[in-house]
Amino acid sequence: MNTMTLWHVSGWGFAALALAALLVGFSKTAVSGANTVSLAVFAAVLPARASTGVLLPVLIAGDVLAVLTYRRHAHWPTLWRLFPAVAAGVVAGTLFLVWADDGIVRTSIGAILLLMAGVTLWRRRTSGTPEDPDEVGTRAGRVKARSYGVLGGFTTMVANAGGPVMSMYLLSAGFRKLGFLGTSAFFFLIVNVSKVPFSAGLGLIDGRSLLLDAALVVFVVPGALFGKWAVNRINQRLFEQLVIAATVVGGLQLLLR
Repeated sequence: MNTMTLWHVSGWGFAALALAALLVGFSKTAVSGANTVSLAVFAAVLPARASTGVLLPVLIAGDVLAVLTYRRHAHWPTLWRLFPAVAAGVVAGTLFLVWADDGIVRTSIGAILLLMAGVTLWRRRTSGTPEDPDEVGTRAGRVKARSYGVLGGFTTMVANAGGPVMSMYLLSAGFRKLGFLGTSAFFFLIVNVSKVPFSAGLGLIDGRSLLLDAALVVFVVPGALFGKWAVNRINQRLFEQLVIAATVVGGLQLLLR
């Protein structure tokens, strides 16, 4: 069976999806947030609602590679604080997808990414001294973790767009490069795997979508390997700038489409 024909994807369209899959691998092991560009590409080539189901297994493949690469650098107190709030956000996002049609989903994806880009820049300009990741146990740290967790769960369920939310949270919490990547790797692996039953129940993941995923997932590996090579050559300041820039580009790209 011809996967491209099944999805009515042109050769150029498949090439764009393959490049986006490669970028997913790179973002998972180097510049978290860069896969917002991948999100925009998938939503541009495929129907917006269906694109979230096709992209999810590709993201999980990248998450597995990121966990294998940075598993020793995860900050588990932060993860345990986030998960309950994220679960609530995922449920809210699932309920939203029950009634949202393709047009609403497309508009929502663009709005979510633009909002995240704007808040990221605002936070960067107004924040003072970076916090310490261990401050997650304070009252203020718990409130912030819950707020970001709910928003991250909702955005990742609706549009696989939780990356900008979590990137902003981890940067504001004072995570250094490897701690950032290790914590986000486990976070997104657990969250994305937990989304599979919801997405399947909504009809977003089926045999048709998995067939396309099988053709795309091979492109994630070279992207992840390149990211692992590149991250050791990126200093902390440049790393943070690239994370924010990737968020902005991804949001604008989809908004202007």
